[in-house]
Amino acid sequence: MSSASPSQDRENNPLLELEDIHMYFGRVGALIGINLKVRKGEIHSIIGPNGAGKTVMMNCINGLYRPQQGNIYFKGNNINKLKPYERAKLGIARTFQKVEVFGGMTVLDNIRLGRHIHMQSGIVSGALYAGRTAREEVQHRQFIEEEIIDLLEVEHIRNKPVGMLPYGLQKRVELGRALALEPELLILDEPLAGLNLEEVEDMARFILDINEEKRWQVTCILVEHDMGVVMDLSDRVFVLNFGNKIMDGTPEEVQSNPEVVKAYLGEEDLYATRR
Repeated sequence: MSSASPSQDRENNPLLELEDIHMYFGRVGALIGINLKVRKGEIHSIIGPNGAGKTVMMNCINGLYRPQQGNIYFKGNNINKLKPYERAKLGIARTFQKVEVFGGMTVLDNIRLGRHIHMQSGIVSGALYAGRTAREEVQHRQFIEEEIIDLLEVEHIRNKPVGMLPYGLQKRVELGRALALEPELLILDEPLAGLNLEEVEDMARFILDINEEKRWQVTCILVEHDMGVVMDLSDRVFVLNFGNKIMDGTPEEVQSNPEVVKAYLGEEDLYATRR
């Protein structure tokens, strides 16, 4: 019997799988019977109009919400009952739609916070700052300084308080903190929101590097409204509207689907595009 090809293995064994997910707030269905497979190595984008359920979906994946029905699997294991920090330990990291940073702390200290789940030293060693703790500190600092700060090009602001930085740089810091977890799956919730054109180009480049460079090779879920960037970066695109899945396909398939155009443009504009 021949073994499965790499593509078949990725299809049959997705890194993340959502199975019949239902999430309601009162009588409002935020997610209705959602099924999704995210394969290792992909950039899998989630798009839809405002209120479609995108952020609710991300909150279910990283454990902020627990759906009323359905299952979520990460690397084949059911993670329904795991808390957000437990999912982080498994390798799921996230950035947020609105920047969540510690404004009074430096760039370096904000990023360092993402390494906490990798710290193994005990209370005594930590209190004395000796032995294992000191060695760990050197290793983690080296990783942050040589990998993350270099990747995101924030060397010049490493010792500045984050609250004093422009919004675009704060977005980089939040991304750096997520990368400090060394995730296998990175959820990016509108990473381009509020950025100017140059900052958008930089952030898109960082996302590609995180996904493609051998040092990282992080699978990404990208929630974004900038359709140009979504179509350029994505391997697959999942489309939501009012909590329902419209389709999940390649960027080319999504762009040519009338239901997707209708969800974004409305009936009259859809008719106009066909004339």
